[in-house]
Amino acid sequence: MKDTNIKVCVYYDGACPKCVRDRDTYLKLAGHGSKNIKWVNITHKEIELRSLGIDPDLALKQLHIKVESDSLEPVILRELDAYILLMEKTKWLKPVAWFISFPLIRPLLSKAYNYVVARRLRASGRL
Repeated sequence: MKDTNIKVCVYYDGACPKCVRDRDTYLKLAGHGSKNIKWVNITHKEIELRSLGIDPDLALKQLHIKVESDSLEPVILRELDAYILLMEKTKWLKPVAWFISFPLIRPLLSKAYNYVVARRLRASGRL
């Protein structure tokens, strides 16, 4: 996705303090790389999510982003695909994106990610 007019909309769990901290950390690391990124808190936005084709329950469990450009139809990416695209937009996180893209790393990281998120949601009484 080398289109210069790419716009990214990140749907994050604003009721999750860690998610908010992760967003803030990303913004600091990304600098100018975050200028075309819009952050949307998904708390109480089930109708908006459904209108985009995003399952609200799944949106709590996996990061979702919408990618738009002048030359392509909007695409929804989720979980590690979403993280990889976001990380590729920053010089500091680009090596991490490259690493987690490896076929042996990706499924292990996905499993760990889903476990940690489920544990967080259970602990907060939202799962």
